[in-house]
Amino acid sequence: MDRPPLSSAAMRAAFAPTGTLRASINLGNPILAARDAASGEPTGVSVDLARALAQRLDLPLECLVFDKAAQSVDTLRNERADIGFFAIDPARGEGLGFTAPYVLIEGSYLVPAGAALQDNAEVDRAGLRVGVGSGSAYDLFLTRELRAAHIERLFNAEAVIEALRAGRVEVAAGIRKQLQTLAQADAGLRLLPGRFMVIQQAMGLPASRGADARAALAAFVEEMKASGFVAEALARHRIDGGTVAPAA
Repeated sequence: MDRPPLSSAAMRAAFAPTGTLRASINLGNPILAARDAASGEPTGVSVDLARALAQRLDLPLECLVFDKAAQSVDTLRNERADIGFFAIDPARGEGLGFTAPYVLIEGSYLVPAGAALQDNAEVDRAGLRVGVGSGSAYDLFLTRELRAAHIERLFNAEAVIEALRAGRVEVAAGIRKQLQTLAQADAGLRLLPGRFMVIQQAMGLPASRGADARAALAAFVEEMKASGFVAEALARHRIDGGTVAPAA
């Protein structure tokens, strides 16, 4: 079935009923977004994608910035934003429509250097406390997967590392590249080999915007991957730790 192009009035109305494309940007994942040190404005691959979509729609862009994924998700679900950038997870599906992923990110574990733990499979053990950023992709995943270990939910990634160093948790879960950097800079920390999950970062919009808008957003993401836009954005922002997802 033919669908109206992104530049059409119908698509503009579906994506942005206020006349401005409002993008929910999560700063909690530095692979996708951060604040520019000089201007304080949000920057990163998710911001680049939001800007490119706004240009296709011929609409102004407003970036709504949050420190945590859960805050960003809630804003989109409550339709205070029009598009967002989140890890795909069943717990986030209600009220939202997701594209296929555009970036893949590994989730790993960080432990004290002297810990007996040597393998990811050893983490799910009674008596172990695993620190996670509350509402993060790895929080949602580990909530389903861990059976014996206790999940300690903390405000953000920084709070998780602080808890690990203070001995309030035995394991920190997070984005592999971030944890790897910490381990390289601190001889008291050690990264467990491999990964416990692959985080699939996708674009999303409120389900109420309809099938045509969802299909158009999905096609936009596939084009941005195939054209090299996502790869170029990752390189331009000097991101190491995220890879372009394969075609859907």
